[in-house]
Amino acid sequence: MAANRTWGFFFMVKFLSLCLIFRLTGSQSPPAYWNTAHATFYGDMNGTETMMGACGYGDLIKQGYGLETTALSTALFNNGLTCGACFEIRCYDSVQWCLNDTIIVTATNFCPPNYSKPEGNWCNPPLQHFDLSQPMFRKIAVYRAGIVPVLYRRVPCVKSGGVKFKINGNQYWILILVYNVAGAGDVVDVKIKGSSTSWIQMSRNWGQNWQTSANLIGQSLSFQVTTSDGKMVQSDDVAPADWKFGGVYEGKQF
Repeated sequence: MAANRTWGFFFMVKFLSLCLIFRLTGSQSPPAYWNTAHATFYGDMNGTETMMGACGYGDLIKQGYGLETTALSTALFNNGLTCGACFEIRCYDSVQWCLNDTIIVTATNFCPPNYSKPEGNWCNPPLQHFDLSQPMFRKIAVYRAGIVPVLYRRVPCVKSGGVKFKINGNQYWILILVYNVAGAGDVVDVKIKGSSTSWIQMSRNWGQNWQTSANLIGQSLSFQVTTSDGKMVQSDDVAPADWKFGGVYEGKQF
């Protein structure tokens, strides 16, 4: 009986020690299930500075992203291909600064490197870094921290309504902003089809803006959108034949 009590006491101490370790690191899950990075914030609590980012989304409030957004360092931004991806982030390994909360944010902007300042610039490659909106940063860490270590992982995006297509350009050039994409979130391929054409391959201009020189004025428009996980959604006749430049049209969702 004494031996059993001794082993029981040993395992209890071991269990409490492990719980203490996770509590002190600010993590409720083993780090092995996550990737490590650092996080800062930019802008004020209203998020004004986070609008019109490098992904091309524009007014993030009107477009449904809100302030649940982040800018990515070069290593994560992937020349804009990661725009639209969603990340779950929690503060890690700082008793002083971490708060016990987890956030999910969408990549909407780029945190540029500064090669003239190789030391202390967290967005220089190969560092993995999130520059969060201030409201998101303050959910996971104390404001005065400024920068904190974090754990992160990719998660599926959850969006309301269908994929949105904003049509810009002119009669010689059409530029489509693709946004509000659920699932993987990051679009890697777009095809467009007029009611009088076959499918036309579009090329990425910047962020999640996709272009074609085909003249499609006066034709209804259909789209095929493929995300980084290989899934494709086809939305037929999303824009009617009398579509307008500057108009936003809604298709199917992932």
